[in-house]
Amino acid sequence: MLHDPSHYESPARAQPIVLPDPDKTILRQLAEELAGIAALPVHREKAALWRCLNDRQSVRPMVWINEIPWHEMEVDGELTLRTRHAFAQDQERHLRRTLYQWRHLPADMIVSDFIACPLAIHSTDFGIQEDVDIVRTDAASDIVSRHFHKQIYDFADLEKIKMPVLTYDPLATEYRYQAMRDLYAGILPVRKIGQTHIWFTPWDYLIRWWGIEDAMLDMVERPDLVHAAVERMVDAWMAELDQFVALNALALDCANTRIGSGGYGYVSHLPGGEYDPAHVQPHNMWGCSNAQIFSEVSPDMHWQFALQHDLRWLRRWGLNYYGCCEPLDGKAEILKRVPNLRKVSVTPWCKTQRAVEALGPHWVLSRKPNPAILAGDDWHPERARQDLRDFLGAARGCHVELIMKDISTVRRQPQRLWEWARIAMEEAERFGSS
Repeated sequence: MLHDPSHYESPARAQPIVLPDPDKTILRQLAEELAGIAALPVHREKAALWRCLNDRQSVRPMVWINEIPWHEMEVDGELTLRTRHAFAQDQERHLRRTLYQWRHLPADMIVSDFIACPLAIHSTDFGIQEDVDIVRTDAASDIVSRHFHKQIYDFADLEKIKMPVLTYDPLATEYRYQAMRDLYAGILPVRKIGQTHIWFTPWDYLIRWWGIEDAMLDMVERPDLVHAAVERMVDAWMAELDQFVALNALALDCANTRIGSGGYGYVSHLPGGEYDPAHVQPHNMWGCSNAQIFSEVSPDMHWQFALQHDLRWLRRWGLNYYGCCEPLDGKAEILKRVPNLRKVSVTPWCKTQRAVEALGPHWVLSRKPNPAILAGDDWHPERARQDLRDFLGAARGCHVELIMKDISTVRRQPQRLWEWARIAMEEAERFGSS
């Protein structure tokens, strides 16, 4: 994640990475298992299916699971870290989670046949962080309840929002790259990867600094202030994007990269005709936006205070994804103004029939089944199946991805999510063959 409103990220340290031999042995064993999986032909087959979906020529609905409550998923020590070095633990965590998901809830996931080494890119961020009280119900979970303390009161406070400064540290990148090449030599290649998909969401930040109720009231009582705040956030993101371009630090996301709040970005349209592999540009990539907090905001106000401002950002990209948790079934008319829009989020709070009629089949329906099905006192797989079957039945003739996300809990019964993945795949294949 490029930005986190809860804290600042420190720049990477440019120093050699020396791993102890026991850590290397553990990581190489995990990487060898991963390499065997990555070599399977099913990944090429799945990539073709994702590409068909995003080309709006889908063979069947695609299924993917994200935002997993990993602290509840442990089984037989599969996720237990055994390395000691901090860098090794980051590598191990990623490898173990990938292997775990492949074993137990793969759905339509794709395993890369290389190890990504991210460039050491650092942003100074937006100059303002949330001031928040937190209440936890599970000390091991990062899902918490928040009460935000207001920091934006008037126009003068908008100066707290700063234009980010982006830097790239080639030496820190090279130390990381050489350590990884040595570690995975003979098992998997290592590739330096720049910034892929950027999660652009001005309102997710503004409400943390403004307060939800005050921000909503000010759209009526002080609309000029709200417009100015959103414009400043878009300015900040645009300034940062221009620096990514100047640093040549962008990377293609039309592969097994998550797009928006949905699935993978495989698509024939990208990177497009105007493409220089040595210098990736925004028009070779996917963009996205959303205004999750606008669930109960009218289409007109959604346009005024969010989407019309976002257009400056959305015009930069080859294709776009819109939405996250906000119902968009009643907002198709404003979505038509989004350039190169290809995928639209369809939340559990949409009216299904209206969503299907208003949004499909011109746009890919990025359906988010309700994760609450996994959180009850008892697990009812038949209800999960019926929910999927009802939506897919209504969406016949549309292009659909089923994205299970925002999973706060499985009540420490990971088998619930395993079974959901199996059921979803059965229903997707049933839908595709009928």
